[in-house]
Amino acid sequence: MRFVFLLSGATGFLLAVLAGLRADRQPDLILRDAAIVCLGTALLGRWFWTAVDRAAGEAAALRRAAAAALAETENPSSPAPSPGRAGRSLPTAPQLARKN
Repeated sequence: MRFVFLLSGATGFLLAVLAGLRADRQPDLILRDAAIVCLGTALLGRWFWTAVDRAAGEAAALRRAAAAALAETENPSSPAPSPGRAGRSLPTAPQLARKN
């Protein structure tokens, strides 16, 4: 987080200085504006990184939940009740193979 904060602030400062020099402004005005832009871009970078970090965490949680659900369907710990009538179970794959 600190790296993103510093990097985005430094990027904003550099862009503001370059824009000020290109516009032939006075150095004191360039540095004042660059300091303000530095703070603004640092806060914006922090907000953006927080949003990206939160989204990545949510995506990882969804992937873990999907993987757990897939593992549960492939290897159920307890068999699900059969959808047939009470007292009668549906034939399984080995029972169907024996009939043919």
